Amino acid sequence: SALRIVFLPEDTADHLIEGLIGAMDELNIGDPGLPYTDLGPVIDAESRASLQAYVLTMKDEAKLLHQISAGQIGETGYGFGPALLELKSIDQISEEKFGPILHVLRYDPDDITEVGSALKAKGYGLTLGVHSRLESFQREVREACPVGNTYVNRSMTGAVVGVQPFGGEGLSGTGPKAGGPHYLHRFATERTLTVNITAQGGDAELLSL
Repeated sequence: SALRIVFLPEDTADHLIEGLIGAMDELNIGDPGLPYTDLGPVIDAESRASLQAYVLTMKDEAKLLHQISAGQIGETGYGFGPALLELKSIDQISEEKFGPILHVLRYDPDDITEVGSALKAKGYGLTLGVHSRLESFQREVREACPVGNTYVNRSMTGAVVGVQPFGGEGLSGTGPKAGGPHYLHRFATERTLTVNITAQGGDAELLSL
């Protein structure tokens, strides 16, 4: 559920992008076993190559705002430098890329319904995060963007399995949420055996499972 697409209000987008770039420059990329490492490598060479090819393609279709170096782990391992891309439309995203790539879209807060419809049309619905001082705004966003998990004014990751329900909708759906009241039943199959003892006649033994 790590943030993949961020919608920024047009009036404050430049300021927020400046802050994102500053935060990216503070990241330590390296061995995930070290306590000061913020970001480790991706899983294998194929995954890294896919991310690198994606960024190269998006340079022609979108705007690469910033990308930091993967450092030594990028030279000797599968490190990939986090990238910040600005899109013109949500339609420029056609598939999921699992890696440290954040897409930025500017929007008009008065167009929440339109923005939500475009996002909903993608078919995914795992996690949504809303940051606002207005409760009415977060309700409007939630109605426009149906997802499995919505976090308001907090981090979007960190749900504790078995404590906090977690699961998505649509192409991100998994059925009952992990940690939810109906989750355990997904691992159980009920079987019933009924024997008419009277019809058998004579002595009979009853086996219960």
